[in-house]
Amino acid sequence: LVFTEEDKYGLYSNLLFKYFLAEGVVCGHELFVASAKEHPDNILKELPAPLLDDTQRNELGEEAMAVKSEDFPDSLKIAWRYQNLPKTEASPTTPTKFGHYYDVSKTMSPELFQSIKWHSFYLPEELTLQPKMKACRMNSAYARLLRSIQRIISQEGFDGSDPQKKQKNILRIGIQSLGSMLWGDDICSSNTPEDTHSLTKFLYLLRGLLRKSLSACIITVPAHLIQNKAIMERVTNLSDMVVGLESFIGSERETNPLYKDYHGLVHVHQIPRLNSLICDVSDTKDLAFRLKRKLFTIERLHLPPDLSDTVSRTSKQDLAESAKLLSSGCGAMAIGKKHLDF
Repeated sequence: LVFTEEDKYGLYSNLLFKYFLAEGVVCGHELFVASAKEHPDNILKELPAPLLDDTQRNELGEEAMAVKSEDFPDSLKIAWRYQNLPKTEASPTTPTKFGHYYDVSKTMSPELFQSIKWHSFYLPEELTLQPKMKACRMNSAYARLLRSIQRIISQEGFDGSDPQKKQKNILRIGIQSLGSMLWGDDICSSNTPEDTHSLTKFLYLLRGLLRKSLSACIITVPAHLIQNKAIMERVTNLSDMVVGLESFIGSERETNPLYKDYHGLVHVHQIPRLNSLICDVSDTKDLAFRLKRKLFTIERLHLPPDLSDTVSRTSKQDLAESAKLLSSGCGAMAIGKKHLDF
């Protein structure tokens, strides 16, 4: 169960959501898409196109190299004591053949959808089909969604407790903007909501379904609208992986030269630790993302070197204050130090 905290305007979290679904299409998995805001048919039509042939991969590689050349131009002069240090990659180290690459400037061709089977859950349609429903201890919309997921898992042969008669496959579940007011929940509109346990009950039951089935789920939640921190702590404990996206749109960091090469920060709040006492913690604490013309990348955050004497004193003070905010908000590079070590 992957829990994604949406950015303020939901632009980049929606892109990650579509990446997850597009990977399922390319791998031949079945899809289940649920939303109360946007129709699942429209979501699937806007999935990014995969780069499957060598020519497209070469184009993507050239763009990635162009990104790196922007970060490290040849004319950059490095201090003598840093010249012999080993070079660090901007992106975290991952296997080269894991997953696929996608072109965000193009949409996926309809031919790829013909080879897979997908299911949809659009809340306004479900309410019109079944206007009356028995009272339960959960929000009515959450109960309908849970019942629909349970039906797909049992009928399509994803239940791990039953022997599989057909070839095994994986069900990818995507739920968009769960917890918003469109789902009939008031946790985003009130500090003291009437029903504070509907979302946590749904996640508890959903995780039980995921544990006994061949399925994986990604959920996006507008966490910046939830004022009650106790609800967010419960939701985090009920998720396997929690990732937050912080966009620079509309904030002071958008015009700050310290973050000029990035569009936002990535906060990894929790890493999966199934069947183990402690999770594998990566040494990369500070992550940032950028969106180019074709490529969406998550990289290790690199701060610019110390400013020259030509920059005004006020700009230096602004950068110093931003560095303090970064060290406290995104996690310091060196554990135990108050500020980032330039």
